[in-house]
Amino acid sequence: MQNLVPAINRTRQGRTLRMAFLSAVVSLVASFAASASPIPLFNTYRAEDGFTNAGISLAVVSNSVGTIAGLLVLGRLSNHLGRRLAAIASLGLLLLGCLLLLNVHDIGTLLASRLLMGVGTGLASSSLTSYIVDAAPARPVWLASVASSQGPMLGLTLGAIASGALVQFGPWPRHLIYLVCAGLLVLSAALISISPETTKPTPGAWRSLVPRVRVPARVRHLLPVAALVFVATWATGAFYQAFMPALVEDQLHTRSPLILGLVFAAYMASSVLGAPLGGRFTSAAAQRIGMLIFLTGWIGIIAAIATGTLVLFIATTIVAGAGQGIAISAATRGLLHDSTLADRAPIFSVIYLLCYSGAAFPSLISGELSNTFSLPKISLGYGGLALVATVFAVVAARNPHTKATEEEPAC
Repeated sequence: MQNLVPAINRTRQGRTLRMAFLSAVVSLVASFAASASPIPLFNTYRAEDGFTNAGISLAVVSNSVGTIAGLLVLGRLSNHLGRRLAAIASLGLLLLGCLLLLNVHDIGTLLASRLLMGVGTGLASSSLTSYIVDAAPARPVWLASVASSQGPMLGLTLGAIASGALVQFGPWPRHLIYLVCAGLLVLSAALISISPETTKPTPGAWRSLVPRVRVPARVRHLLPVAALVFVATWATGAFYQAFMPALVEDQLHTRSPLILGLVFAAYMASSVLGAPLGGRFTSAAAQRIGMLIFLTGWIGIIAAIATGTLVLFIATTIVAGAGQGIAISAATRGLLHDSTLADRAPIFSVIYLLCYSGAAFPSLISGELSNTFSLPKISLGYGGLALVATVFAVVAARNPHTKATEEEPAC
């Protein structure tokens, strides 16, 4: 791949780069807010349209598969067409998905909309996160990794809470949230369109559609631990999407859409708040600490489900989410260490490919198992995955092998 050169002079146009950074962050948050918007409606679909837990789980898989396809095929497109054009295209796909969700009365429509939104979030995950890193201020050093890794978590948090509130208290409970998200996506596209480009378009856009996974050799030794961190934490996020509505209703005894949104948001919001804490440690130490906290949260989640205690469930969800935020941002920081402009889109494609694989495949398996096993038993399987990932992170986490390693804070 040809090397890219910045289209913007950082010294002269720092203000316009800040505009690009803010526009990209807003757009990334809006993209994932739209992705989370159906979650509080899942129980409505179950009650009014006869959707099953397996069907809802399949919708999570559909979204994840679409995202994986978008990452594999479209993940490097922004290197050739520019960040702005690729970002606007991703927002357009998400907008189409929102419009399709306005008429959900059968599982096929839900699956199609989630697949389309998955492709949109896949393209957004590579183009917008690369745009964020391109335009991020040099200080603090952790800002780019936290904004790019936790922007999706913030979007999922806001989307779930807003959806739950509008479904429970607003008019048109099956439609209003999707109209709001559509408006935010249009606004985001407008912000991106007036922001500066950070890469110079280069030939090879068609060739870039051939799936290819690449991580720079200097950080390749970090990938095994990072992979398990991404897989275990995003599998938990998918567990909350697919099974949390049924768990909250059946085990914790409430059908409130707002409570559904708040429980899901508790996991995602604490991830956002926990992420900057990892910046106080080396990337390896932060991954160990984050995964230990994550595992502690999962132990509490399993206990809360077994005892039917909503308050304990929410409290331990917050703990698990904080651990996720620390671990994910640290793993992302390690993989991005000393990255070049051309490296970033491929690195983020790999990161999100791992994340959404963690969301898709456990959901596919557990969705099938939900026809045989109870949800408390299925939760034990996710807790086991958290245990394996934590043990591996504690034993095998490493720092990047670069001259800049000593600039990271000591643990």
